[in-house]
Amino acid sequence: MQKKTECCCGTPEQDGDPGTELPESIQAELDAMGGLDALAGRIPQKTKLEVKSKVYQALSDPIRLSILYIIRDQPLCVCVINRFMRLSGSKLSYHLSILKTNGLIEGEYNGNWIIYSVTERGRRLLQCTEYAGT
Repeated sequence: MQKKTECCCGTPEQDGDPGTELPESIQAELDAMGGLDALAGRIPQKTKLEVKSKVYQALSDPIRLSILYIIRDQPLCVCVINRFMRLSGSKLSYHLSILKTNGLIEGEYNGNWIIYSVTERGRRLLQCTEYAGT
């Protein structure tokens, strides 16, 4: 026996398949853009979505955001960054690694020191987070 429920569009739904009727305004807008196939074509490839997701995950941690703000205007070495962060060396290294892997920061050797700075991509995304959090 198939269970029938009503989907958000007010049409019968069977086993997860929504009905085909849509509100007129939605259908008209879909038709104007080329239909459901055109809408599906606007979704980025799965690999691109996965990359974006990892970047957003990197930006979702307050520790990593703090690190970005600390080195936003001045490239700094780990010891200066950690004066603000007060983390164990391994924990700070972990967060720096995530930021670096996602292209948000870069590290440049200067003798025995690694000097970290925000990449252009990191600056753009950090600026976006300022709008989001107000």
